[in-house]
Amino acid sequence: MHPPITGTAAGVPFTALPPADGASDSEGAAPLIVTWHMLDAPRSDAAFAAALPMHDVPAWRVHLGMPMCGARMVDGKTDAVVALFQKDPLLAFLHPFVQQAAEEFPAALASLREQLPVADGPIGVLGGSLGGAVALTILAETDIPVFAAALVNPAIRMRSVVRLFPGDYPYDAGSERIVDGLDFVAKAGSIAGRAPLLVVSGERDHPDLRADAIDLVDAVGDAMGNAAELLSIPGLEHPLADEPGIEPAPQRPLTREVDAGLAAWFRRHVLAAT
Repeated sequence: MHPPITGTAAGVPFTALPPADGASDSEGAAPLIVTWHMLDAPRSDAAFAAALPMHDVPAWRVHLGMPMCGARMVDGKTDAVVALFQKDPLLAFLHPFVQQAAEEFPAALASLREQLPVADGPIGVLGGSLGGAVALTILAETDIPVFAAALVNPAIRMRSVVRLFPGDYPYDAGSERIVDGLDFVAKAGSIAGRAPLLVVSGERDHPDLRADAIDLVDAVGDAMGNAAELLSIPGLEHPLADEPGIEPAPQRPLTREVDAGLAAWFRRHVLAAT
């Protein structure tokens, strides 16, 4: 088992896990899977890599840091993020974080291809919680080739995420437009034609997020046959790691089940794509 490789790609911090020995092609390159972590625990690229390492997948697993997380925390603390969602959970926190992570990805991907021996073909994408909205944005709104995608307890309808914050959100015309633009069930037709999709959903996740996961799988399935699968994990709540969730930590037993499901999914599709 190789140790993680850390670095930055076009300013985005990453933790990369090399593929298993013998997984590279004749030129020494292997497929690439890119992930975006949760804002709950695990809330950094290093912690997400430890929670969901997907060992034995014959591909690079490169875990990107979300804005203001991990190496990009302000003063090494989460206080600045807390201040943003207290100010306005949608306009100051959720939307700009997803937007920034999606907009900085093409340059980060190009930099990863320069730094690591990764194949030039389609990539895999994985997102957890708010990182799931980033992965869905890549699927719905870009033409970056993807061979398989997976989500874990994802943010699929941003209205559902906003409801997790205290109080009634004061929507106006502008915020209604933004939150509707982050409804990926409504974009299922665009997502369905992009790549096979696995949605991992904890049966004890927030009820609205759990319902959205089921709705997305149904909507993508309706649009594209058997292009989407739901993997339910009994007993799994929303977080995948213990607090504070910034540093790498031992896997929880239920997180190990998530990891096994993701590894099986990506192994299947990596082999089909190579």
